[in-house]
Amino acid sequence: MGQIRVGTASWTDRTLIESGWYPPEADTPEKRLRFYARQFPLVEVDATYYALPAEQTAAAWAARTPAGFTFNVKAFSLFTQHPTRVAALPAPNERERTQWYFQRYVPHLPAAGEMVLFDRSWYNRAGVEHVMGFCTEREYLEFMQSCPEFERMLVRSGIILIKYWFSVSDEEQERRFQDRMHTPTKRWKLSPMDLESRKHWADYSRAKDEMFAVTDTKQVPWYVVNAENKKRARLNVIRHLLTIIPYKDLTPEPLKLPPILKSKYVRPPIHEQNFIPEVYV
Repeated sequence: MGQIRVGTASWTDRTLIESGWYPPEADTPEKRLRFYARQFPLVEVDATYYALPAEQTAAAWAARTPAGFTFNVKAFSLFTQHPTRVAALPAPNERERTQWYFQRYVPHLPAAGEMVLFDRSWYNRAGVEHVMGFCTEREYLEFMQSCPEFERMLVRSGIILIKYWFSVSDEEQERRFQDRMHTPTKRWKLSPMDLESRKHWADYSRAKDEMFAVTDTKQVPWYVVNAENKKRARLNVIRHLLTIIPYKDLTPEPLKLPPILKSKYVRPPIHEQNFIPEVYV
């Protein structure tokens, strides 16, 4: 059976601060240390391989723009050393449009000991494709009928399939839209499709409710994440995910660091080496 090792953080404190991982109240090194200690076994997830097959994990993340779930996908993939891939498939090409709808997702499914995070995943068909008219009504209805059975098939095959929906209020979504519109460094996050989606707000709400009515099954339920606060949502998702994935604490025993044995070798003067300019000090 595959096991997951839970250890200490490999990121520096400064990197965690810049990434927005700490909450605002953790404003001193002591508070950050206490906060960090409370959060994990969440930071490093290592796979230890055995001859027997390990667990396979696939997590599907979905939301209405701009809920911030894409950053949460990337953050989780960075916070783990478990073999993790992010599958964010582009729009299908001409050949893929003629395939069975789920066909192009199948090659990205995990093998033993792997974790795959699907950014939106096959649920594009129930959301943006359906609302924006990128699929026919027949294709949409076929998806709604086939999806629950497809997911049950994945679970029967041994894959741990977890689905998260990031829920944000209309007021918070509007605030994020305005923030991206008026902040030049964030404006790139808004695509033409994001702007067009504002004309179909009620249609997206209806599509989400219809999707939940059909695909929120007992075998593969949807887990709703309160994403009003991105940082707290990120931590809550990671902690919840680790309650579903079986793991054991395999933190290695403390090591004794041997002393450095220095010889009488004299190294060349350091100023003879070509150092890059120190622009940031």
